[in-house]
Amino acid sequence: MYGTIARFRIKAGVESQLEEVMRSYEELNIPGVIDEWIYRSDEDPRTFYMAVLFESKESYVKNAESPEQDQRHRRFRDLLEADPEWHDGEVTYAFSQRRGSGRRRAAA
Repeated sequence: MYGTIARFRIKAGVESQLEEVMRSYEELNIPGVIDEWIYRSDEDPRTFYMAVLFESKESYVKNAESPEQDQRHRRFRDLLEADPEWHDGEVTYAFSQRRGSGRRRAAA
């Protein structure tokens, strides 16, 4: 598994637009995407963290390089004060009660 974690700060007054943009991704069924989570910071309600999990690095790169993702990113970026801070990497451990999978190590 592979993924990215982003830290970003939205412009004032765009909270509902951010939710709309994020919900629009649900309908896309982007190949390789497993899960996505967005967290709002307790310290600053305009700062968010987004974690996206992909089946593989290859599916992540394919999505990142697609013209469709570029369009989605531009729409998302318009809501932000600055470029997101991205942290990409291999998932070495995953735990999910929700999926009933218990504890497991990510495939190497």
